[in-house]
Amino acid sequence: MMLKVENLQVYYGAIHALQGISFHLEKGEIVALIGANGAGKSTTLNTISGILRPREGAVTFLDEGIQDVPAQEIVRKGIIQVPEGRKIFSRMTVTENLEMGAYTQADRASINRDMESVFERFSRLRERRNQLGGTLSGGEQQMLAIGRGLMAHPTLLLLDEPSMGLSPILVEQIFDIIQDINEQGTSILLVEQNAQMALAIADRAYVLETGKIMMQGNGDDLLKDSNVIDSYLGGH
Repeated sequence: MMLKVENLQVYYGAIHALQGISFHLEKGEIVALIGANGAGKSTTLNTISGILRPREGAVTFLDEGIQDVPAQEIVRKGIIQVPEGRKIFSRMTVTENLEMGAYTQADRASINRDMESVFERFSRLRERRNQLGGTLSGGEQQMLAIGRGLMAHPTLLLLDEPSMGLSPILVEQIFDIIQDINEQGTSILLVEQNAQMALAIADRAYVLETGKIMMQGNGDDLLKDSNVIDSYLGGH
């Protein structure tokens, strides 16, 4: 088992944001967390990546407890988060943003190879390699955020709302890219409000409501579940 989350209890001050969440992810899987705004999806990712500390519970990655490990060390262990809202460096060029993703890598030749690999996957970024990140469109910024994450050689990629604010055609492109990254060997934990798209590519999924897991199953089964259809798929 690659990732195991057990009984996570996380608070923001007096707010009990995660109320005993437990789930797992096997090597090679795409696992989706779906749910409404405020359900605790981003909080879960931020706790796994060390940005937040749980009051109780355990996060185990490749048989090692990491719930008390500093965020920068979790990155070095191979867990990379692509944050909600992209959070690119707007005053740095595309190339500089990608180099920031490779800060754990020391070998310049390897960094150059990785950057070439990102440009092969995202040809739009190659065309704009000298442009400032802040001048890119929303879709290009999302490609840059994912590309920056890939520069760190993730074993597990945490994706937080990758389709947010994108046009339907770009959403399809981003989900194709996510599947391709997974097929190349990277496991993925996907947080996504677009439940339809998330469940369509996920091996398994968990439905969160107000800090608790209410349902779980494989992606295909949840896509056909009447409760999920009514609550998250627009009732059709």
